[in-house]
Amino acid sequence: MEAKTLTARKSGSFTKVLGNYSFVLIFLGIFLAYLIINSGATTWSGVMNILRHSAVVGILAFGMGLVIITGGIDLSVGSMLPLIGGLTVVVFNATNNIILTLLFALVCGIACGLVNGLFIGVAKMPPFIVTLATMLIYRSIAQYYLRTTGLSIYNMDGTLSSYESIYGFGQAKVLTVPVVGIMLLLITAIMVYVSTMTKFGKQVYAIGSNEKAAHLAGVNVTFTRVMVYVITGLLAGVASFLLLAMNGSVDPATVGKSYEMYAIAAVVIGGISMSGGKGKLLGVLFGAMSYTIIDKIIASLGVDALINDTIKGSILLVAVLIQMVVPAVRSKFKKSKN
Repeated sequence: MEAKTLTARKSGSFTKVLGNYSFVLIFLGIFLAYLIINSGATTWSGVMNILRHSAVVGILAFGMGLVIITGGIDLSVGSMLPLIGGLTVVVFNATNNIILTLLFALVCGIACGLVNGLFIGVAKMPPFIVTLATMLIYRSIAQYYLRTTGLSIYNMDGTLSSYESIYGFGQAKVLTVPVVGIMLLLITAIMVYVSTMTKFGKQVYAIGSNEKAAHLAGVNVTFTRVMVYVITGLLAGVASFLLLAMNGSVDPATVGKSYEMYAIAAVVIGGISMSGGKGKLLGVLFGAMSYTIIDKIIASLGVDALINDTIKGSILLVAVLIQMVVPAVRSKFKKSKN
């Protein structure tokens, strides 16, 4: 009898761990499919490119994940990229200083996030409406300011002495690993630490689980909500700087288009619940890389580029549907077992 109970407990623990880290299995499954479709043509450089191409969306997705855990949403992250990136180009061309350029990108990102945070946290406006509005505003400002300069694109001045340093940083590798990929891994470590080991991280989960209970427990809900959007803006600043370092230019008409959807998809595939209060930020890294691999699989299959977003959108719908169906099935199974 005791042996059976022990076996049941082990089985339950294994199932629990499997459920908590299912994003790893999803990633491995998608990666295996990619290897099979490529018929052994995948190289180590190609694998490292997955990490490189996941960097910008992945960093945005960590901010999105934090917001979603609180039960909110941020549709403006894609539009922050051209605004922050474009204005950062202007600062770089005017100063020829990498440190000032980086600081400006971070401060500009914080400012964009603060605007969202004040409307949502202080004014108590719905996150969907606020970030939908700022999504339109941020890209519009980026495009309008560009037109006033008479240029067609925000382009870093390649004749400046610091250009090679910043562009070289975007292309650099350390032991074959892209530096931008290392930045993604560093952000992952920081965000996982913040969400699991700090008081702020616990407050974020508490708000997403039950805002009223969190308030009664002494959590400053308004401040925490504002800070979550500020952090999201800060991460958008980091992503904008890396995007600039990789490409050397920003086109406000195309850069960041649909990135809010890609970020949400990375969060959902990573196992974070859209209802808030559940999930691990570590899953965002695997979710972002999974989505990048899906993009490469679509390209490998030679699918028409115009249908690309249809496939990605369908994957997002399926991922959210699974999130809703699986817990319901588990609940029914437990009830029938009891």
